[in-house]
Amino acid sequence: MSGQKVLPSRMTFQATKNRLKGANTGHKLLKKKSDALTVRIRQILKQIVESKNEMGTSLREANFSLAAVYYAAGDDIKYQVLQNVGPQAASRVTMKVDNVAGVKIPVFEKVEAEAKASDLTGLAKGGQKLDQSRVTFTKALDSLVVLASLQTAFVALDEAQKITNRRVNALEYVVIPRLEETVRYIATELDELEREEFVRLKKVQSYKKKRIEEEQAAEEEAAQRLKASGQVPKEAKSLIATDEDPDLLFK
Repeated sequence: MSGQKVLPSRMTFQATKNRLKGANTGHKLLKKKSDALTVRIRQILKQIVESKNEMGTSLREANFSLAAVYYAAGDDIKYQVLQNVGPQAASRVTMKVDNVAGVKIPVFEKVEAEAKASDLTGLAKGGQKLDQSRVTFTKALDSLVVLASLQTAFVALDEAQKITNRRVNALEYVVIPRLEETVRYIATELDELEREEFVRLKKVQSYKKKRIEEEQAAEEEAAQRLKASGQVPKEAKSLIATDEDPDLLFK
């Protein structure tokens, strides 16, 4: 029997079948969405591993280049660099939104500003090493922005996949079985009602037939009693039939 208290009627049966159809359609769509998110997450994981390796290499080269700058220009070079830094950042990070299977994920991009540091830094000594260090740190910053974008997208997609999988499991193991059980219960009840209605109609028909037979038997018995007693009723005169009129033209 169905766990829900429903009225077994044709309207409820059709409405429940429509709900079941919608649940099956939603389950298929959510399953496809979950598969698409899984594929995208695996791609992002592969890109994260590659980006981490690239970032580790870039940071190692940047630290080596910084050590080379200190070796070539001395420890005072950092004060010269700080004095020549402009009021605005040379690199900025912008964000745009990407759509993956209906899930909005942020994507970070690095934008170079027009204002740059002065090229006179390290002119006395260590200028070449300083330029190499600037290039290596810029590459490390690019790798860091890409890695931040990938990890943020991974977190958003992973959370969306968890929610989608919970909905798929709820539809597959809770909602759809309940609706199927309700449909079977209503169909069984309707079949039982149809059988009861058929039996009732058969009984009513047999009762009417029996009553008609009893009335006919009673009429025949009454007619026989009257005939036996000699009190046969005369046939009633027809109100429509009349005597023929005399022919006035031809006598």
